[in-house]
Amino acid sequence: MKTILHKARTRGHANHGWLDSYHTFSFAGYYDTERIHFGALRVLNDDTVAGGMGFGTHPHDNMEIISIPTSGALEHEDSMGNQQVIRQGDVQVMSAGTGISHSEKNKNRDQEVEFFQIWIFPKQKNVTPRYDQQHFTDTEKHNTLLTVVSPIGTKDGGVQIHQDAWFSLGKLDPDFSTHYTLKNKKNGVYAFVIEGDVTINGQLLNRRDGLGITEADILHIEAVSSAELLLMEVPMQ
Repeated sequence: MKTILHKARTRGHANHGWLDSYHTFSFAGYYDTERIHFGALRVLNDDTVAGGMGFGTHPHDNMEIISIPTSGALEHEDSMGNQQVIRQGDVQVMSAGTGISHSEKNKNRDQEVEFFQIWIFPKQKNVTPRYDQQHFTDTEKHNTLLTVVSPIGTKDGGVQIHQDAWFSLGKLDPDFSTHYTLKNKKNGVYAFVIEGDVTINGQLLNRRDGLGITEADILHIEAVSSAELLLMEVPMQ
């Protein structure tokens, strides 16, 4: 087993006033040659957007973009005609493919919206753009690792993307232990602690820490405190 530990305090950071963003991997003005990507995982941004503010209309192509809100309400509009609001518990995916434009705005003026923006390299370029979102309750995620993202064409659950990647979310009680078996032994897993403290294969992780794991078949996970955990299994090539 090989691991790479990214402590929360080592992330890139940019505060634009309306946007406060932490970057696990190189993004915009933050560049680290050792932190370009983890396999197919290209971007993991931890964003807080002020009330009434947001990202104006901008283009993307050939990227699978996943948004996971943790508080507030994020309003989405795109060139496919989708107009949606995503909130805590929702997982949204946008396959940019041949090209798409979209905007993201804090729907509320009196509170912030917090969300994770995650980019995954697709396995196939220039696919037809698509949009999807699903809601997952805390009960569904309680003391389990619930699949919330899976490859298109599988029956593994969650929203689907053009990549052989699986995301799992769990809300774990203190001292709860479980394991995660990789779908493909050639893949890697990037674990990100949203809240709380966990150990993965003996490595202690705290809030907003990330751990990349390769050359492992199974992960042994234990919650040290009440914790929320995101696992992202992705191809490494």
